[in-house]
Amino acid sequence: MLSKIRIGNICYYVTDIARTEAFYRDVLGLEVQRMGDDGAGNDWLMASIENNIDLIFFVAECKPGNSPIIVFDLAEGGIDDVVGGLAEKGATIVTPVSHAPGGWSAEFADPDGHVLSLYQSAEAPRLKRAANR
Repeated sequence: MLSKIRIGNICYYVTDIARTEAFYRDVLGLEVQRMGDDGAGNDWLMASIENNIDLIFFVAECKPGNSPIIVFDLAEGGIDDVVGGLAEKGATIVTPVSHAPGGWSAEFADPDGHVLSLYQSAEAPRLKRAANR
């Protein structure tokens, strides 16, 4: 089901976006972009690294162990189909398909409780099965 996708993002939840921006920009030397409203009234950050992977940072309650989250990029869409398929196979859906900046996301847990995320652009169809009929 997820064998031919790539990791598109690694998402961190942070408590102070300015402090995070300064650390990743000034200490690590990454090119950090401050992005617009995340839908909750907060700016968010993005830093691109090798192999077309983006580090993204959202303001949210965080504690060690619940961040970072690996985000699988569904370039062709179909997030509703993928989440439905995961649920049918017994995966625990942590966050159902919901709005994310520029698209849609969902989170699920592996058997040990590690949270993984899916993301697709708003331009891609959420349902691929229906589009293929």
